[in-house]
Amino acid sequence: MANAASGMAVDDECKLKFLELKAKRNYRFIVFKIQEQQVVVEKVGSPQETYEDFTAALPADECRYAVFDFDFTTDENCQKSKIFFIAWSPDTSRVRSKMVYASSKDRFKRELDGIQVELQATDPSEMSFDIIKARAI
Repeated sequence: MANAASGMAVDDECKLKFLELKAKRNYRFIVFKIQEQQVVVEKVGSPQETYEDFTAALPADECRYAVFDFDFTTDENCQKSKIFFIAWSPDTSRVRSKMVYASSKDRFKRELDGIQVELQATDPSEMSFDIIKARAI
């Protein structure tokens, strides 16, 4: 357990899975949740999964952190990839949960070295595919 002194611990598996996504591209996305005062991996998506699979993996009424590896082609026809960090905090989630996720976000994000774009979303329209694409380019 890393940095338990700062309040919210981060399970080592979170960092290991993120490194695999970043370096080996083993996953398309990772969904994290806070459970018993620590951040743990809830779900990983295989490289073949789509953005729709990713958004479907986020619960409609509970907060989560997630990373998504977004592949795209630039106007110059170059293949690129950006790693998004998404703080999912739906309006329908409990206030206490929103507060815990909000207060732990920056510390957790620092554990994941290599995030290129951060997005905060309270409903699916705030993280639509078009928004992700626009932020990547």
